[in-house]
Amino acid sequence: MQLTDIYIYPVKSLAGIRLEQANVQLRGLQYDRRWMIITPEGDFLTQRNVPELALLGTAIEPPYLILFDRFNTHDRVAVPLRPADDEDAWKDVSVWDDRLTGALVSPDADAWLSEKLSTEVQLVAMPEHSTRAVDSRYAPDGQYVSFADGYPFLLVGTASLDDLNQRLTQPVPMNRFRPNLVFSGGQPYEEETWRDFTIGGLPFQGVKPCARCIMTTIHQDTARAGSEPLKTLSGYRRDGNKVLFGQNVLWMGTEGVIKVGDVVSR
Repeated sequence: MQLTDIYIYPVKSLAGIRLEQANVQLRGLQYDRRWMIITPEGDFLTQRNVPELALLGTAIEPPYLILFDRFNTHDRVAVPLRPADDEDAWKDVSVWDDRLTGALVSPDADAWLSEKLSTEVQLVAMPEHSTRAVDSRYAPDGQYVSFADGYPFLLVGTASLDDLNQRLTQPVPMNRFRPNLVFSGGQPYEEETWRDFTIGGLPFQGVKPCARCIMTTIHQDTARAGSEPLKTLSGYRRDGNKVLFGQNVLWMGTEGVIKVGDVVSR
């Protein structure tokens, strides 16, 4: 089995970036979901309630994170990759049931995003001092996550997507599932049974299959929602009231680097 794709999503729910290699950190891949769009009250926004987020892209151009209109790439705004270490910028924010500290990034970014989304929003970064623990029911103590929904990494096999697409009238691309790590080889859905495994010799641990939501039905180039692939998945990938696709993963070592082409071993 081989690692074929690496993706990061710097701003939660905005379009992702494919990388040839990435730095692996405790909270996830470097820059992955380290920023988030919130309401003025501090509540997080995703494509679940604002599908148009799919139409905004991100790029890493040190020392800046770039946000841009995917269909007019000259329409963009730049923000610092490193959030200001300034208590005046700190703000209480929420991700599901978690409350933590975010750092307001830039009035220019807030204004640009508010205009794009036709509603008042703000952009926050996750400061280094702000911690958010992974659900202790599934993970050992000392495991942390960024602004991602629940876990630092999401792993999906191409065999799983191929099996799903054989059941669909219109195949869907991998971006419907927003994985960080994509591998080839193996059997469909086998990643959901994995516990300890390595990528390029670096240790990871699978903790629980990923329960999927309405975001999988949003076309990432139009922001329009349909019924697939969730409808088909619910017919054969249901576990109680959850529909499963992919594996939530933890990093079990010190910082390292993974590359496309790395061997994936159990």
